Amino acid sequence: MKRTKATASSRAGPEPSGAAAGFPIVGIGASAGGLAAFEAFFAAIPSDSLPGMAFVLVQHLSPDHPSVLPDILRRCTHLPVAEATDGLVVAVNTVYVIPPGRGLEIRHGTLHLLEPIAARGHRLSIDGFFRSLALDREDASVGIVLSGTGSDGAQGVLAIKGAGGLVLAQSPQSTEFDGMPRAALGTGAVDQTLAPGAMPAFLQAFAAKAYRPAPPTGERSPEAASGAMHRVFAQLRLKTGHDFSHYKPTTVQRRVQRRMAVHQIETLEAYAAYLQQSADEVQALFRDLLIGVTQFFRDPEAFRVLEDTVVPTLLARRLPHRPLRAWVAGCSSGEEAYSIAMLMLERLDEPATPQVLQVFATDIDSRAIALARAGTYPASISADITPERLARHFTAEAGDGGWRVRKQLRDLLVFSEHDLTRDPPFSKLDLISCRNLLIYLDGTLQKRLIPLFHYALRPGGILLLGTSESIGEFNHLFEAVDRRAKVYRRLEDYLDKPRAALSQMLLPAAPTETPEHPPMPLPKTTLRERAERAILRELPIAAALVNVQGDIFYLHGRTGQYLEPAPGEAGISNILAMARDGLRRDLSLALTQAAAARRTAVVRGVRVKTNGHHTSVNLAVSALDADTDPAGPQLYLVLLEAAQPQDAETPAAAGTAPDAEAGIDTRLAALAESLRISEEKVQALHEELESSIEELKSSNEEMQSVNEELQSTNEELETSKEELQSVNEELSTVNAELENKVADLSRANDDMNNLLAGTGIATVFVDHGLRILRFTPGASEIINLIAGDIGRPVGHLASNLDGYDQLVADTQSVLDSLIPKTLEVRTRDGRWYAMRIQPYRTIANVIEGAVITFVDISESVRTRQALRKVNEVLRLAVVVRDAFDAVTVHDLDGRTLAWNPAAATLYGWSEAEALALNVRDRIPPERRAEALEELRRAAESDLTLARPTQRLTKDGRTLEVLVKATALQGDDGRVYATATTERIRPAAPT
Repeated sequence: MKRTKATASSRAGPEPSGAAAGFPIVGIGASAGGLAAFEAFFAAIPSDSLPGMAFVLVQHLSPDHPSVLPDILRRCTHLPVAEATDGLVVAVNTVYVIPPGRGLEIRHGTLHLLEPIAARGHRLSIDGFFRSLALDREDASVGIVLSGTGSDGAQGVLAIKGAGGLVLAQSPQSTEFDGMPRAALGTGAVDQTLAPGAMPAFLQAFAAKAYRPAPPTGERSPEAASGAMHRVFAQLRLKTGHDFSHYKPTTVQRRVQRRMAVHQIETLEAYAAYLQQSADEVQALFRDLLIGVTQFFRDPEAFRVLEDTVVPTLLARRLPHRPLRAWVAGCSSGEEAYSIAMLMLERLDEPATPQVLQVFATDIDSRAIALARAGTYPASISADITPERLARHFTAEAGDGGWRVRKQLRDLLVFSEHDLTRDPPFSKLDLISCRNLLIYLDGTLQKRLIPLFHYALRPGGILLLGTSESIGEFNHLFEAVDRRAKVYRRLEDYLDKPRAALSQMLLPAAPTETPEHPPMPLPKTTLRERAERAILRELPIAAALVNVQGDIFYLHGRTGQYLEPAPGEAGISNILAMARDGLRRDLSLALTQAAAARRTAVVRGVRVKTNGHHTSVNLAVSALDADTDPAGPQLYLVLLEAAQPQDAETPAAAGTAPDAEAGIDTRLAALAESLRISEEKVQALHEELESSIEELKSSNEEMQSVNEELQSTNEELETSKEELQSVNEELSTVNAELENKVADLSRANDDMNNLLAGTGIATVFVDHGLRILRFTPGASEIINLIAGDIGRPVGHLASNLDGYDQLVADTQSVLDSLIPKTLEVRTRDGRWYAMRIQPYRTIANVIEGAVITFVDISESVRTRQALRKVNEVLRLAVVVRDAFDAVTVHDLDGRTLAWNPAAATLYGWSEAEALALNVRDRIPPERRAEALEELRRAAESDLTLARPTQRLTKDGRTLEVLVKATALQGDDGRVYATATTERIRPAAPT
């Protein structure tokens, strides 16, 4: 459809959702047989009430004739019915009908007509309207699929379900054509299947519960609501194994409220009790919470960036021996994973194999994974994929008009159930796509997942997020490649921050029964680190870790006395821009000196203006050692400490009394001696202390060295453990995929065995060396085969074929010439078989041996032999029929068995009349005994007699005839009848 410039993504402001949007809008799609369904639907709306919603009917109409649907509906309903026009504002309690030959969209409550661009028969007008309705009305949208052929509407109901709307489908038993309802049911997005006449009552009951305002605060206490929601989460954890307590509360509440409205349950407490009793409802809520809205090449802008920028870059930096690896997290039914694989496949310069390209696609929805593995999609995907890509990557399915992914593309993808929040991620990835999943998770979980993606990607790997998602505060882990398309590149974590362990990025495997998860455990600290932290807390020192430009990476202590945010646009914090008056010049000089001389630069007594007065501060800038990360940037530590005022001078002592001067010298001498002794003791103690300090330093350095080695070893082990966890998860995923393929192969093998055994055709498969690969049970009756003969040459086995010993030679001839050969062979027990030898071809058209089949044709051979005898008899019958002599056949009692046309001409009786006669009836009474005796003698002997006699005609005349009688013998040699040839005896010459 041609769209106008204004699209749903270019709204001026956010649209209200739910009841706040005004009223629900019901989109109803139908095709063949939809007229009767429309009439039943609107006839069921009570005439004495208004539904409180609007209805938009989208039907596949012929563009060559005006629509009479509005006139028909006006006779069925009391609601106003109008044909949709461009720019028409939708009003409540009104019915709108799409005009013929046009597409329809709704934006901001206004209908917009679209010119069709697809060929007739390929227009998916219902899908297009449902998608626009989901964007415009969100959870106040309702999609109904009625009778029709094809699959139009199947993709649209997914969009409505993803927006939180209601989806209904006509029950297939009540439809004239069930193609569209069954396609909608196949998506798993349908909430109820009903007959059209039952839908209006259900809609009104649902709207009364789903779109009513929230109950007042006094009606339900927060504690009660929290407890009921806790029980809902507990049932989900218990019966699905997944924890939804970290989903955004508004999303969960909307989904729960919608399920309550479907079942007409009044309170959350009652719904929690209903979940405990109904496992099916738990699964239904689980599927509602899983946002399965997806389509091929969804968000064209993001895929354009992928196709033009990201994929070529990834392929250019791929090493020849290393596959390009991508992971699509939350893949739903697989459309996005196949889309990314198509882009990569189209850019590859070499044949695509799993050794060149690997795409992992995961989701927690087993039903969606099963659909993705099958790789079969409805015909409506042609609206999202170009005809060229459809022809290259898909094959058309017979019957329903769907599409199946080609094997070349399917083999590149591995689908698996995987919980992103709990299961270890894949590792060494080049691309991660996690689009439109993070927006449904709370901030705590988002902060775990972004570092998880950083861990899983290779250096320089690409992270693709949804249009409403971002990396948040993790600018040090990723840089933007295209902010509009939300494409990010992995950065090396160059800051001196310990990376969180993988176990800290994942939720516990078995979450507790509390509404809130416990905080993430902190890594264990050493005694040295604890002591240093305690000392830093006690020292009144402010510090900052910066680079040479002054960009701040870390702050310690109360720095607000010396630094303040700089006015203007917020960006990277810079200490020079944030320095208060009086500090900037000395700070810049000290930072420059420290960078140039690689030594500590100290400035004392700097006067800094703080809050209207000046404070004296001592400034020190020192370079940090870069031993731990030589490739990282040089960092500097800035120390800011308040300067201490100098101690006041001690005033001179007052004069002493003259009478005390005599003992001063003695006292001074004693004090001096005592001071000397004390100084010596202090000196000795000082030396001992220094020696002890040196020893402690030496021991401490040794312990520190050992500790660093142990820490390094521990980090290596932790890294190895994480890598093994990722490898194990990858192997588990591949194993699950292989198990699925093995199960499929086992089923196919069982089907083939049952098919071959059920047909009764004896079949033997041999390889190039004429060694037996497999055989069907029927083959053991022709060739003496047992299970232990697998692998033996067929020529070594005895066969039951009579007079045929060319099986090996004929089979080798077929393998040499590749020309099938068919022969008829006979077994010793007299059964006949059509033996056919033909080459065994693989899917890749490679000859891997031969197939020998034996079809029992014994009945056909017997029939053929019988036909041959019948033909011989038929030829004799033709001779008898066309003979000029009367030919008759009588049994031993004289009953007539055969009567040719010449006999009917001669005697006057027709064949039917003659078959009712006995030979006595045609012999004159006076000659009867003699004639019967002659016939008896002819029957008892093998001689042919030719004697003159008399016969009667139908009209009573007596004819002089010459009769030749012959005895007829059966296969057992016994005479069963007599055949006579009779002609008029010629008159004697005069």
